[in-house]
Amino acid sequence: MSFDSEMKAAMETFIVESRDLLQDMEDLLLGLEHSDDSVDAINAIFRAAHTIKGSSGLFGLDHVVNFTHVLESVLDKVRDGEIPISSKLVAVLLPCRDHLSLLIDRIAVGDTTAPPELIAAGAELHVQLGYFLDHKQSGDASRVVQREHQDATQTSRTEGSMVDAGNWYLSLRFGPDCLRNGMDPLSFIGYLNTLGDVVHIVTITKDLPEADLMDAETCYLGFEVVLRSNATKEAIESVFEFVNEDSVIRILPPNSKIDEYIDIIHSLPDDVELLGEILIKSGVLTKNELESCLQLQKDKHDYPSSNFSSEQLPIGEILVKQEMLQKPVLTAALNKQQQVKDSKARERQSIRVDADRLDKLIDLVGELVIAGAGANLRASKVADMALLESTSEVMRLVEEVRDSALQLRMVPIGTTFSRFQRVVRDVSMELGKDIVLEIAGGDTEVDKSVVEKIGDPLMHLVRNSMDHGIEASAVRLARGKPAQGVLRLNAYHESGSIIIEVNDDGGGLNKDKIMAKAIERGLITPNTVLSDKDIYALIFEPGFSTADQVSNLSGRGVGMDVVKRNVTSLRGSIDIDSEMGVGATIRIRLPLTLAIIDGFLVGVGSSSFVVPLDHVIECVELPKESEDNDYMDLRGEVLPFIRLRSFFEIEGELPRRQNVVVVGYGENKTGLIVDRLMGEFQTVIKPLGRIFNHVKGIGGSTILGSGEVALILSIPAMTQLYSAQEQRKHLSMSRPVIGNKKLTEKF
Repeated sequence: MSFDSEMKAAMETFIVESRDLLQDMEDLLLGLEHSDDSVDAINAIFRAAHTIKGSSGLFGLDHVVNFTHVLESVLDKVRDGEIPISSKLVAVLLPCRDHLSLLIDRIAVGDTTAPPELIAAGAELHVQLGYFLDHKQSGDASRVVQREHQDATQTSRTEGSMVDAGNWYLSLRFGPDCLRNGMDPLSFIGYLNTLGDVVHIVTITKDLPEADLMDAETCYLGFEVVLRSNATKEAIESVFEFVNEDSVIRILPPNSKIDEYIDIIHSLPDDVELLGEILIKSGVLTKNELESCLQLQKDKHDYPSSNFSSEQLPIGEILVKQEMLQKPVLTAALNKQQQVKDSKARERQSIRVDADRLDKLIDLVGELVIAGAGANLRASKVADMALLESTSEVMRLVEEVRDSALQLRMVPIGTTFSRFQRVVRDVSMELGKDIVLEIAGGDTEVDKSVVEKIGDPLMHLVRNSMDHGIEASAVRLARGKPAQGVLRLNAYHESGSIIIEVNDDGGGLNKDKIMAKAIERGLITPNTVLSDKDIYALIFEPGFSTADQVSNLSGRGVGMDVVKRNVTSLRGSIDIDSEMGVGATIRIRLPLTLAIIDGFLVGVGSSSFVVPLDHVIECVELPKESEDNDYMDLRGEVLPFIRLRSFFEIEGELPRRQNVVVVGYGENKTGLIVDRLMGEFQTVIKPLGRIFNHVKGIGGSTILGSGEVALILSIPAMTQLYSAQEQRKHLSMSRPVIGNKKLTEKF
């Protein structure tokens, strides 16, 4: 792979990961205002911003780095408790997240620079972020300074102002045999001047014995040195290379370098997981210091206190206790370590697969299903039992491969639901309403293609419920309701379908108002009698709206018909339950997958049809007494019929025996009268061309093992269409509608 190809692949990975991080950031920010424990959320938000900043720097995306740096500074102060979490803070951080998303979107289309309007928008956001940085002073400042002095304990022992001015602090305790080994402590201190300026020195004499007990060849002195230098910690430590083994050398960086070390730690690549390695690579710790602390950790005798043993302390705490490290730097290193572990854990748990490759796999599995069905059919015709057993085993394995392949496309719908947290927050503020979103069933899995296509219909429904359904707080209080309205998103599986519900506790749908509007537009006549569900279904007619005035969100009648059209294109259906003054529930029913399904093959005349197996309840023989009726008695329950021969106008003689396939959809049952029952069949759904768009009741086609084409029935569309036809036919006769569950007037 060429360098350009590698860079392109790396950039694509950066874009995907950045978008995931930004989505996580939005979800966490939306939960901040209502969370009692926000520490983990703030840390995660900070890590997301820092990861984007670091990755952007690798690709030279300076405009992303510059913008994120200020955002990261604010988040860092929030982590430290210097900036409190508030609605105002979240209201600024959310637009910052949106701005980053816009920058990433431009990078995704190949534009690695920011246009003037985005630069101006970023500058305005920096001003808003600067407000929090400028107004965190006063009382907080003294607390922060106090904490920094506690972390750097050596600083308080000598001229604190000198250390805080950007100077290194050295605590030197030379070994007692230093002089015997030919080493002069003063020469080491003198050599420090080659690296910078020794601005302050204190001689420690507490170990000096009485004069008569003093050994002239033993070193009793220690030194506290303040050094002004731009050298690295490793370079300063190298000065004492020859006395390291029997001396205690502590080198504490200046406080002014703490932020610098923290930035270096944050920018380290994610291939470093060990804490010691992180500290060494950042330059805040040397190998000798780490090795000495590891030795201390093993040897509990180095700790005179009886309250703890070194074996019980993590290496990080030992480093701080031995004054080799400041606490803020250790915290940053621990956060980096956790970030790397989390990242590697995610890599172990999942792998990114290009969507096109996954679609190709599903197509190949579909062809394998068809080929397997053909082989099985031919084996049954040959009547060779050994061959039939072999093909049956192949079909079993193919079915397992099919199920596994489809599972790869299944994703939790909660990801889609969570994106509406932001929508509800922004829209409720725009409308001046107090609305909270509750999510249930987020773990419910559905085909990736369904998730991608259901987002827009859900957006229309959510915004419509907030604008027209949920009342303003004052109105709700006057009606005896809580001031805060509740919008709920729920998902669950039922009979091989996924049900998605959008529920609100608003005013509900006004049936009289809907009927009046429908009569006004000529959709129905004044004397038309409709069920509640039929009345509610009128709001999905193109251009239909009962809004008294048009708003920025809705009222033009161009949303709900699009919702129904999109849901229908997914082989789904939509219905509404509502109660005036209580609320409304819009229920979307969708297939779990759009690619391969289990079907039940039936024949009518010379034609074959596939009924989705999830809708099939049972099969019975058509009773003789019901051959001339459009219903039958199924164990005391009235079952209406759909005669496929009449529905599709299929010619030919009727067989001596006809069968009824009992199918269920929602709460309704319907019987499909067919000529032949041909058994279960794995069905690969092939879409019909545009020329067949006018054909109703068909959800697609498939290829049988024999090579023939069979049509896949859409049970929801067929029952609704047939019900409407029967309603029109029997309305003048005042007979019950065929689609109803009970037709008691007939018995």
